[in-house]
Amino acid sequence: MSQDTPPKFRIVAISGSVRPGNFTGKALAVVCDELRKHDHIELIIIDPAEWQLSPGGASGDEEAETKLKAIVKDATGIVLATPEYHGSYSAVMKIIIESLGFPSVMEGKPLVLIGVAAGAIGAIKATEHLRSVCSHIGALVLPGPVSLASVFKLFDEDGNCIDEQSDKRLRGAATRLLDYIANHICPSISLEEMVREQQAPGNE
Repeated sequence: MSQDTPPKFRIVAISGSVRPGNFTGKALAVVCDELRKHDHIELIIIDPAEWQLSPGGASGDEEAETKLKAIVKDATGIVLATPEYHGSYSAVMKIIIESLGFPSVMEGKPLVLIGVAAGAIGAIKATEHLRSVCSHIGALVLPGPVSLASVFKLFDEDGNCIDEQSDKRLRGAATRLLDYIANHICPSISLEEMVREQQAPGNE
């Protein structure tokens, strides 16, 4: 690989809501729009409404769970977005996390959190609870989760974010994730490639 060509990275963005037209998906879409500006990023969006996942212990679609694990296992970074329900993150997000196994395939992966809430306080409790769980399973939760308050005021009918500050914060989450990858993961990959080249036949 040329030193001038950045490696291809996979970012997996996961929504924690299945409601039609939900604001969680709209907030996540802004983050994904920012990620798409980078040609070296492969973006995969997980909409749980399209997956047959079941709570832990219940019989579900094992093929779907296996596929989801494979997608997340190959991810370089992850974005999790959840609505705040009853002072915590959504049951949908909990099912997704449980479907990723234990040890979790999210272990060791950088992750940013997005939370949305209808109330004026925002999704602070949801993101804090989700941070605790993700840290417990070994994910590298990056600082600065985005918590959006009064979310129904922030998007127009077409799903565009009409609040400049909220739009900036959502796009900043994408930037933080990419910066972490550039500063901590890219150097490791470059070092591994250098070692492999030195160990290749003819380079003794």
